[in-house]
Amino acid sequence: MSVGAGPAPADENDARLLANVHPPDWLNPEPAPRYNLVVIGAGTAGLVAAAGAAGLGARVALIERRLMGGDCLNFGCVPSKALIRSARARAACARAGAFGVTDTGATGVDFRAAMERMRRLRAELSANDSARRFRELGVDVFLGEGHFVGRDTIEAAGSRLNFARALIATGARPAAPPIPGLADSGFLTNETVFSLSELPRRIAIIGAGPIGCELAQAMRRLGAQVYLIEALNEILAREDRDAAAIIARTLSNEGVELFTGCKVANVASGAGARILGLETRGSSRQVEVDAIFVGTGRLPNVEGLGLEAAGVEYDEKGGIHVDDYLQTGNPRIFAAGDVCSALQFTHLSDAHARIAIRNALFFGRERVSRLAIPRCIYTEPEIAQVGLNAAEAAARAIAIRTFVQPLDAVDRALLDGETEGFAKVHVREGTDQIVGATIVAAHAGEMISELTLAMTAGIGLARIASAIHPYPTQAEAIKKIADAYNRTRLTPSRKRLLERLLAWRRR
Repeated sequence: MSVGAGPAPADENDARLLANVHPPDWLNPEPAPRYNLVVIGAGTAGLVAAAGAAGLGARVALIERRLMGGDCLNFGCVPSKALIRSARARAACARAGAFGVTDTGATGVDFRAAMERMRRLRAELSANDSARRFRELGVDVFLGEGHFVGRDTIEAAGSRLNFARALIATGARPAAPPIPGLADSGFLTNETVFSLSELPRRIAIIGAGPIGCELAQAMRRLGAQVYLIEALNEILAREDRDAAAIIARTLSNEGVELFTGCKVANVASGAGARILGLETRGSSRQVEVDAIFVGTGRLPNVEGLGLEAAGVEYDEKGGIHVDDYLQTGNPRIFAAGDVCSALQFTHLSDAHARIAIRNALFFGRERVSRLAIPRCIYTEPEIAQVGLNAAEAAARAIAIRTFVQPLDAVDRALLDGETEGFAKVHVREGTDQIVGATIVAAHAGEMISELTLAMTAGIGLARIASAIHPYPTQAEAIKKIADAYNRTRLTPSRKRLLERLLAWRRR
């Protein structure tokens, strides 16, 4: 699926998608004399801000040059999780014998059918992000290029839009490392991998961050031979080390070949294949593959926005400069989402948009630094994290006490056969105040919200222990941690006092 000024659908599902997110017959509206808010970029941050502001009575314009819905709908969360679900179904069939299920029927993989399912679901969901829906919400939708021509003026598809406030929400794009021969050989990114119709027999994935690990496991489960290559000495460098070790072990056990501390020195093409020259700890070897996926980082989309004319500062790597209120150097202009954030998550873009609306339109003073931001890596098991891990707490000189509950001592995890994992909670030393948590479990992303809410609301482990958790669930791991904290409150002196009280009650 191409995504330029004239998108061309690959199949019926993509045609439905494009009819929603970049209608070929779309007519831009006549601009209003002045807008309360003009939003550049119709990804998650832009859509949430535009819909929210319009719902509160603001006059809003929304500008998008490519596809409404941004990365999340078109190239990120939606297609990747659909493909991961197909891969998990295949893995579940392979493990069925452990549960006494010996007749699972055909367990082969129809990759074309899995990709068709993904495109169908993406097309269905695209109605929520469609140009027509936002027009019905009262938003003036302009499809085309947009750039600033002054501190309070944007030119969008040939029209001049005057604004009281503007929001830049143009997101980010994949960054390719400067590997000799890589560009000439051709490679996939998250913007192109979901257009595949045939499964690559052999695929090299460069970058063992969240995207790389998720795709490596999915492709391996769907039948590809996978080489996962990471320049650092460990995969998932930002995550809790115990959690990353479980994922590394799982990927290896499933047949993914891991290369850590490994540099891709060059790439060459020959006889329909790509040949990667790898250098690892003084040794070298070659790997021949049919496709290369690059997941080594992202760059903010700031080119062509005319930010100099608007008085907005930016840099090529870190994106637009904003303060804690998401305000740029031009007090009329705010930014939200991946274009201004080191943390790039759809749900954070959503939160940014809500903060930006309040601060830009209603004199709010909400701070990004006050957010408790969860994240999840959708491997199996999943890794979910909120707040600080142990290394980050140490770097900030925050004394912590850590409570860990392995899943192999949680009844539901045993019954599900999903004992590879744990829940880990860090509290500030001498208190029950949660400063961070990591969960490794089949549905860790669902479980982390309890701890995120606790951190947001200032609820400590003692209060969590008083909440009734349904039995049996894997979330009981959190209750067990809270109970473990409460047991630490029973000091020897308190225990002696209770023993005396109970002895007196026996009289």
